Amino acid sequence: MAIDDLLDEHEQGERVRAWLRNNALGILGGLALGIAAIYGWQWWGRHQAEQQQQAHASYAEAMKQLEAGQTEKAGELLAGQEGTYATLAALRVAKAQVEAGKIEEAITTLRGIHADPALQAVVDERLAQLYTAAGKPDEALKQLDGDTGSTALELRGDALLAAGKRDEARDAYAEALTGTDVASPARRRIELKLQETGGQVPEPAEAT
Repeated sequence: MAIDDLLDEHEQGERVRAWLRNNALGILGGLALGIAAIYGWQWWGRHQAEQQQQAHASYAEAMKQLEAGQTEKAGELLAGQEGTYATLAALRVAKAQVEAGKIEEAITTLRGIHADPALQAVVDERLAQLYTAAGKPDEALKQLDGDTGSTALELRGDALLAAGKRDEARDAYAEALTGTDVASPARRRIELKLQETGGQVPEPAEAT
């Protein structure tokens, strides 16, 4: 091997060592972050699995309590639970409580969980419906605050009507109807509510 080649290799080696010295902290930091990310992801996966298993066990026990007529105990078993499974379980338990005539217990059940963000609107709408049924229209309106979906607008109309605000209820039903597809099963129901509050159902647009 030529002397020039050896010098080049030596120079290159020195440059590499110098680069490593200058960047050692950054390299170690990057490795540490990478390892932490891997372990963090594994922890999160285990946490999610454990959370779902716990929610499943609580739901199974809650259903046993419902079958035994212990509706309040069923809701308490889900208190503090979070995530998709817990949210769906709470909705089912609340439905069973309503069917048993325990509206207040159903409200407590739904308020006791940490709903999955993707299902929060469903929980809020169900709570609003229950508040109206329990004679608490103001609470229902608070629960729907900020939700402009057609379902929320219909429930808002229900709450306003229960509060004796007929004109406002009519406006809410009219707005809900505007956002409801003509093929939706809910459309006819909203039309009837609109008519009952003195509103006019618009004529369907002619096909072109």
